[in-house]
Amino acid sequence: MDMVIFEHIRCPLHRYTFTVKPIRDWVEKSCEGTVLNLFAGQTKLNVTETRNDLDPEMPADFHIDALTFLRTWKGPPFQTILLDPPYAYRKSMELYKGIVCSPFRQLKDEIENCLLPGGQTITFGYHSIVMGKGRKFELERIALFSHGGAIHDTIASVERYAPLIK
Repeated sequence: MDMVIFEHIRCPLHRYTFTVKPIRDWVEKSCEGTVLNLFAGQTKLNVTETRNDLDPEMPADFHIDALTFLRTWKGPPFQTILLDPPYAYRKSMELYKGIVCSPFRQLKDEIENCLLPGGQTITFGYHSIVMGKGRKFELERIALFSHGGAIHDTIASVERYAPLIK
């Protein structure tokens, strides 16, 4: 069994995840090649990124539903896809103007259409394995961002797309 790297980072929480410097630094170091930031928010990363955000007020190249983006993208595939959607329906209502993203399971099923073989997904949320072996992904790294007190930790998973997995 391959070893999974685990990292623990203490940092504050912000509704726009990548505005928090320790998280942004970790993401920028983790990204490889061309990056699709599917739920971009307001923070531009220091990577070669294509930015999508459903909110037209966010600085992004595209303002379309994430599932529609994955199903209609005609450009070259990406080496890294960042997934940092609202983690829960309540968060969408309270923090993101009621904008609700497509069902996450459907998004995960479409990722391979936009990702190079050997590419990676970096997913933020409350779970440590999101793409999984059934979609031919191998978990490589987990980062736990502890925000302190009664605030839920944020978990980031780095998974490698290996379409030759049996």
